[in-house]
Amino acid sequence: MKLVWSPETASKAYLDTVKSCEKIKESEVAEFLSALAAGWNAKFIVESWSNGGPIITSFGLAVAARNTGARHVCIVPDDLSILQYTKSMAEMGVSPPPEVVAGEAEKVISKLVGLDFLVVDCNQREFARVLRVAKVGNRGAVLACKNAWQRNFSGFKWNVALERGTRVVRSVFLPVGKGLDIAYIGSKNCSVAAVTTSKGPSRWIKHIDEKSGEEHLFRK
Repeated sequence: MKLVWSPETASKAYLDTVKSCEKIKESEVAEFLSALAAGWNAKFIVESWSNGGPIITSFGLAVAARNTGARHVCIVPDDLSILQYTKSMAEMGVSPPPEVVAGEAEKVISKLVGLDFLVVDCNQREFARVLRVAKVGNRGAVLACKNAWQRNFSGFKWNVALERGTRVVRSVFLPVGKGLDIAYIGSKNCSVAAVTTSKGPSRWIKHIDEKSGEEHLFRK
């Protein structure tokens, strides 16, 4: 199986988010991620949030989850963050809130099996480790890194950040918000690192589309 794009669902989630965020500035990241998650018909959405950080992205993902019937989990660092997160989401009209799990993001996400849409923040030190241990579903997954223009994100490459053997079907960097780096990961079972071969060594060929800037990786 694989993820299948639905423009109708994407449009509905996008418009729902736009209508709800009319009074909120800089909401384009929320709108885009909401449309992306809904358009790919995500069924298990995972993200992380830190106390004091913007809540708008989580709101957009909650809208997408409502449109697709997805399970939506937000990882926060501690119990105080749980209280602040649920309060902030309630103030934005999200009731009930997404599932909230407190703990170190890397440890929590390693126990969440079958996710198909993951959003991490490049401002968080552990974002690369989170990507490496994520366990995706048998349809593959969309992985999104927000705040990708930060200096600590310089030189980032998906095929380096992910576990060796991961099949990156497509990746693209978008000038949305403070930068979004997105990859579509293909997988035949529950691990991001599960795509391997027993037919001897293989190599990846990278091609960058000059017009769109999209980076494509092909196995040969």
